[in-house]
Amino acid sequence: MIAKNIVKQPKSIVEVTITVPWSDLQVTWDATLQRMAGEVELSGFRKGQAPLPMVEGQLGVKLQDEVLKVAMPNFLIEALKGTDIIPIDYPKYDLVSFVKGQQLQFKATITNRPAVTVGNYKTIKVARPAPKSVTEEEVQKVIDDLFKRWQTRNPINKQDSGVAGAPQNDKAGQTGSISFQGGNPSASSGPAASVNGQADAPNDEFAKAMGALSLSDLKSKIRKDLESNVTYNNELDFEEAILQEVEKMTTVELPEILIQDELNRMLVSLQRRVADMGLLLEDYLKSQGKTLEQIKSEWRVQAEKNVRMELGLAEVARMENVTISDNELQAEVDKIQDNKVKQQFEAQEPRLHLRHALRQTRTLDLLKKMVGG
Repeated sequence: MIAKNIVKQPKSIVEVTITVPWSDLQVTWDATLQRMAGEVELSGFRKGQAPLPMVEGQLGVKLQDEVLKVAMPNFLIEALKGTDIIPIDYPKYDLVSFVKGQQLQFKATITNRPAVTVGNYKTIKVARPAPKSVTEEEVQKVIDDLFKRWQTRNPINKQDSGVAGAPQNDKAGQTGSISFQGGNPSASSGPAASVNGQADAPNDEFAKAMGALSLSDLKSKIRKDLESNVTYNNELDFEEAILQEVEKMTTVELPEILIQDELNRMLVSLQRRVADMGLLLEDYLKSQGKTLEQIKSEWRVQAEKNVRMELGLAEVARMENVTISDNELQAEVDKIQDNKVKQQFEAQEPRLHLRHALRQTRTLDLLKKMVGG
């Protein structure tokens, strides 16, 4: 039977010292030796046929390393049974002492799931933002922006306009067109908007090039898109206000590993935004006169708030018994169209992350109903 000594330290760090008698370890040792022997070649013996004592001598420290790689996690799990410790990161193992035939002693350092306390979240008072009406000026601005881009892609045929020395089209009247999709122009090869000249202001011909029936229809589509964006952003603001209230009433000693994970997530988000601007992160940091460490230092307060908010929402989920069934989880996976992405969710870890995300979303929906009520 193993012996254990558990010491809890600040910020949810836990050190577990485990002592294992040889009798408990020998089965793992023998099984590992047998498995590795199948791949060992010794002079005078066929592959995998050498006597085990000779193989053991040949393997040396490699055998011990393989044994410990299997044994230490298993003995740690056994040591934590019946405790309130739930690791939220990969343990760090340190070998204290071990000689074959004698006891094994090692230390495992882990981060325990922190104790979280949330105040009376049922009393949260947050006003849903009033819907903002879309003005005619906002619609017209989108129209004007589309029209300018359309003019750029559909230059006037200079030959028809009689301008000497102007560039000629290879085929008269053959130009590109722009189709309107969700308020954004995109190149299209269709002939629907082929023109030899341009109007000075948006008209029905331009609107048809955008994929609308008329200029009036185009304005209607744009207004609808803008109103959808307003509704979407209002909902995001409402959710953010609720989450901020949850964060304020959440008490928890934040583990450093969770703060660092959030800082890394924020950094990845910055890298994507910088890449969208056609820059490298290194160049962006130089333009700001800051180092990566300075950026992360500036972000730390916000990262701590984000982690506290996440843990608070998870605690609300626990208190409200919010769960995601296996069928609901699989239904979400089945929605994924990309087969390569879907295959990733055959592994356990991505499914755990997805289940957690769905649970957090459902909990936020529950809070929205409480606040709305």
